[in-house]
Amino acid sequence: MSDGSSFYITTPIFYVNDVPHIGHAYTEVAADVLARWHRQRGEDTWLLTGTDEHGQKILRTATANGVTPKEWADRLVETAWKPLLKTVDIRNDDFIRTTDVRHEENAQKFLQHLFDAGHIYTGEYEGFYCVGCEEYKQPGDLVAGAGEYTGQQVCAIHSIPVELLHEKNYFFRMSTFTDQLLAMYEANPTFIQPESARNEVISFVKQGLSDLSISRSSFDWGIKVPWDDSHVVYVWFDALLNYITAAGYGQDDEKFSRLWPATHIVGKDILRFHAVIWPAMLLAAGLPVPTQVFGHGWLLVGGEKMSKSKLTGIAPNQITDVFGSDTFRYYFMRAISFGQDGSFSWEDLSARYQSELANGFGNLASRVIAMVVRYCDGEIPAGGTPRDADTAIRDTEIRVTKTADAAIDRLALHEALAAVWELVDELNGYITTQEPWALAKNPDDRERLETVLHTVVRGLGTLAVLLSPVTPQATATLWAALGGTGDVQDAQIDRAWEWTGGSHVSPLAALFPRIEAAVG
Repeated sequence: MSDGSSFYITTPIFYVNDVPHIGHAYTEVAADVLARWHRQRGEDTWLLTGTDEHGQKILRTATANGVTPKEWADRLVETAWKPLLKTVDIRNDDFIRTTDVRHEENAQKFLQHLFDAGHIYTGEYEGFYCVGCEEYKQPGDLVAGAGEYTGQQVCAIHSIPVELLHEKNYFFRMSTFTDQLLAMYEANPTFIQPESARNEVISFVKQGLSDLSISRSSFDWGIKVPWDDSHVVYVWFDALLNYITAAGYGQDDEKFSRLWPATHIVGKDILRFHAVIWPAMLLAAGLPVPTQVFGHGWLLVGGEKMSKSKLTGIAPNQITDVFGSDTFRYYFMRAISFGQDGSFSWEDLSARYQSELANGFGNLASRVIAMVVRYCDGEIPAGGTPRDADTAIRDTEIRVTKTADAAIDRLALHEALAAVWELVDELNGYITTQEPWALAKNPDDRERLETVLHTVVRGLGTLAVLLSPVTPQATATLWAALGGTGDVQDAQIDRAWEWTGGSHVSPLAALFPRIEAAVG
């Protein structure tokens, strides 16, 4: 297994029953920013995403649209889910589909292994099932329906009626892992994060786990149970295995040993699957549990969770077509405390674009490059003896780099960006107090002018490195204008202040131009 020198990070694999909204893109961007940061540390990094294509929900959706489930999945993957990655600039290393042969064959190997080891048995189960969640629901997970569903019990997440099912299925002896899971949570306090998510899971497991129904015989869209092809594998048991089948389980031992275990970024509504069922499955198979499961909050619009069925879903391109992918990535990583629910509004997005990106970072970059071109013919000055104000900027570069890097280790993306923005603000303040335009008027202040410009160029380059995982397009443009060495995405991010470059800058167009069009 991985010795810790690699960083394997995953998003959930998303259902293809509908097109993606900004809630899905939020998860993708968070995982991508973390992956990019770790790559820039020089770590062996692997980012996995993909699609979940089996189960009753997909079958019903496909049937309603007059196509086979596979045809429906193919259509949605190619026209919606893979294009999403380009829309928000995701640099994934792999994209897995649960209909891939590599997944189906190796998922069956895993299941057969558990069966042979005595972890699976035949039984009967009756309970309330939510097709939207693809999960049997406990009484506490149900609420009274409203409107057309008045008088019925509905899923608290999807607000649709549950179905009473009675099936003869195969069961996973999950209950036998209750104590092992609790001991693992105790021994590794960071395994489930944030703390609220950890507390929720521990409380749930302490109530005692039931065995898990892991097959269905009432429909046939899914992976066949290897020893009984009249059953298909329960969609969640199937889907969770993508994290290891993509990493080489069952077919590439070297790759699997190098990558596994992984850090999982998931929405809080699927936390129990990843923090309870999934590690129990791995313990049964004798495999290491994930490095960490992080359950982030929901995106709220008008106080409600993002949902196509409730007409609160917003397509990512509605934002990127106006503001660009960098703004999308920056806004959701900065405006929302990662791990908590966050509200989206067009007004907040527009305000932050103008104040933080256009006026804050973008204007800083334009001013610095323009002053070097105007006062030094584009040559980056070496500068003279630094004063306290100059060394203070250098100290801030080092401090915010270390603070942001430590925040990334905690998956505190919003804290990392807040730290970096301290350098943006200090550089803008430094320019205001040092007044290079005034220094340029007096030949006796030439050395001081060059020191100031040298200081702000160095600071700007550090910002380019630190913001590269979040705003890759703008920072690549800025890096080229600064004459940075190589690709900014290859610059060592945990020592960002040590960046190197050439002797001249080149003109720079506005990184975040003014947007006049009304949005929302």
